[in-house]
Amino acid sequence: MQTTDRPETRLATRLAFLVAGFALACWAPLVPFAKERLGVDDGVLGMLLLCLGLGSVAAMLATGMLSARYGSKPIIIAGGLGLAAILPTLAVASTPFTLGIALAAFGACLGSLDVAMNIHAVEVEKGADRPLMSGFHALFSIGGFIGSLLVTLLLSVKAGPLVATLLSSAVMVIAMIIAWPRLLRTVQAEDAPFFVMPRGFVLLLAALAAITFLVEGAILDWSALLLTTQGRVDASHGGLGYMLFAIAMTIGRFAGDAVTARIGDRAIMLWGGLVAIAGFVALLLSPFSILAMSGFLLIGLGASNIVPVLFRKAGTQTVMPSGLAVAAITTCGYAGVLIGPASVGFVADHIGLPGSFWGLALLLCAAPLCAGIVTRTQDREETDAHRSYSSMDT
Repeated sequence: MQTTDRPETRLATRLAFLVAGFALACWAPLVPFAKERLGVDDGVLGMLLLCLGLGSVAAMLATGMLSARYGSKPIIIAGGLGLAAILPTLAVASTPFTLGIALAAFGACLGSLDVAMNIHAVEVEKGADRPLMSGFHALFSIGGFIGSLLVTLLLSVKAGPLVATLLSSAVMVIAMIIAWPRLLRTVQAEDAPFFVMPRGFVLLLAALAAITFLVEGAILDWSALLLTTQGRVDASHGGLGYMLFAIAMTIGRFAGDAVTARIGDRAIMLWGGLVAIAGFVALLLSPFSILAMSGFLLIGLGASNIVPVLFRKAGTQTVMPSGLAVAAITTCGYAGVLIGPASVGFVADHIGLPGSFWGLALLLCAAPLCAGIVTRTQDREETDAHRSYSSMDT
């Protein structure tokens, strides 16, 4: 039986999460270039983004069954290399149809990689003597920061979208080659289905997860266009907004366990939601570009630890088996981050892109409003657990 608790397998898992975040972030600075190249309005662009989401969610639903039969390793490799192969086509697709097909394929590779790497991460964590999942997901944020930074820098020096994506693809191929021999060859899959429809209290958790991930997806897909159309930055620097968001999200995730242990889940949801909403206010109302850009930092910091609270509650609720609850929330969350941003384009077509972002801020109000409901049960037990964790950490 293959040992799962090894530095090599941890490295491979981290590289898989890094590639997923990196690939997704590489697309963000390309959105304004794609819109200009195709000459489409916000509504058509929203339909194109929907192709990415549909491809991703369809692949997610299939990957659970494929991983049970073949293990997660071949799916991780295929998904990572597929992202590297398809990314340059997003920079040269010359018609809405070809870009839609490319985005659907890109989304399918991303969706399959997302599910397979999480299955792999669960198996690796089982053999470890300490939690690893938060660190793995932090690598996704680091990948987002590196990908956005790299493509933005290349575009800033006039390298062009095609050259920027080719170099980015080379980085992903190298990462996957390093990970390939270190991934687990066999992964035990759970007998439970990959996805079930959430119900009751879990439905509330899933809805809040979808909203939070929707905000992240909107920042990814629309922040560059919002900044450029409002004259905050030029097109070559459009990725700066998502880069700042990714930095704040990464810092928040790395510090999240310690902060939660100190102030508790309810405060994380309440104040995290309020900070994120304040970020939208700064972004949309500030007359100064520097202050407006700081809004991305506040959004990232505020939203970074809301989802971990939701997953924690999914693991302790009694409405349905915890494994099925976590799987349902995961799929709903990814559906929010990938399908949801398409709705931003539809709304923007009628009330403008700033109006769509105000709508996101309104949706995010659900997090502080529902903080008491989500954390109402087992508050005393959780406080004791947080104090115990803090004492052990000290």
